Amino acid sequence: MSTFQLTIRDRLALITLDRGRSNSINLEMIKELTECIKTLESDDNVGAVILTGKEGFFSSGIDLIEAYDYNEEQSREFWVDFLGLQNILASFKKPMVAAISGHSPAGGCVLAICCDYRIMVEGKFIIGLNEIPVGIIVPDAIFHLYSFWLGQHKAYQYLMEGKLLNVNEALESGLIDEISTPDQLMNKAVEKAMTYLKMPSVTWSQSKLNLRKELIGKLSIDQTDTLNQMLQQWWAPATRQGLQMMIQNLKSKSTPAN
Repeated sequence: MSTFQLTIRDRLALITLDRGRSNSINLEMIKELTECIKTLESDDNVGAVILTGKEGFFSSGIDLIEAYDYNEEQSREFWVDFLGLQNILASFKKPMVAAISGHSPAGGCVLAICCDYRIMVEGKFIIGLNEIPVGIIVPDAIFHLYSFWLGQHKAYQYLMEGKLLNVNEALESGLIDEISTPDQLMNKAVEKAMTYLKMPSVTWSQSKLNLRKELIGKLSIDQTDTLNQMLQQWWAPATRQGLQMMIQNLKSKSTPAN
C-alpha cells in the first residue's frame, strides 16, 4: 500500500494514513482503503481496527489539486468509489476506532464518522463537513451518516453552513467522543479497541449491524441521480473557478517563502 501503513498485532489492525503532508484523499487511497477494509473484515486474526493519521492531520479531505485534473470518467469513478468506501466502512462489522491526530475536514471527517468511537487530539484543529462552500453538492448519504451522530437538526444546519468545528465544539456536539493529549492518543485508542474486543464478538458485531441497520440501508440506496447532480455542478464554470482559487491558495501555502 502506498497511501497508508498497515500493522497487525494482538488481533488489532492499525491503519495509519500516509499520503503527503496532510493525507489528502485521492482515487488511489480510496481503492487501497476499500480493498484493505474488505480483507480485514474477512480476516479471523483481526478483531478490531484503529484508523489514524499523522501529526497535525488525520486527513485534510479530498485532494482538490489532483481531483481538479480528473477527466469526466475519472471524476465519476472517484465519487462512486468514495461513496462506496463510506458504505463499506459504515457497515464494517468489527470494532473500528478513529484516533484523529489533527485536522479532519470534509472527506477526513467522513472517514472518522464511519467509526464506532472517535478520539481527537487536543489543539487548534478542526473537523466537520464543508462541502457546500467548496462547491460540492452534499449527497443524502452523507447527511444520513452525519445525522446518525449529530441528529438531523444539527447535521442539517452544520452542512448548510459548511461549519467546521474546533475540538471542544466537536466534543460538545457529539461529533467526537473524547479528547486526548498527543502522547496519549494511541494509548486511548488501543484501550477503547481492547474494551470492544473483550465483548463476545458475534454478539457485539450483530448488535452493531442491528443498531446501524437503518443507516446502512440508507447508505446503500442507488446514488446515480445524486451523483449526476454532483458531477454536473463539479464541472460548472463557477465551481471550477472557485476550485482554481482554492488550489492556488493551497499551492501558495505549500510553497516555502524565499
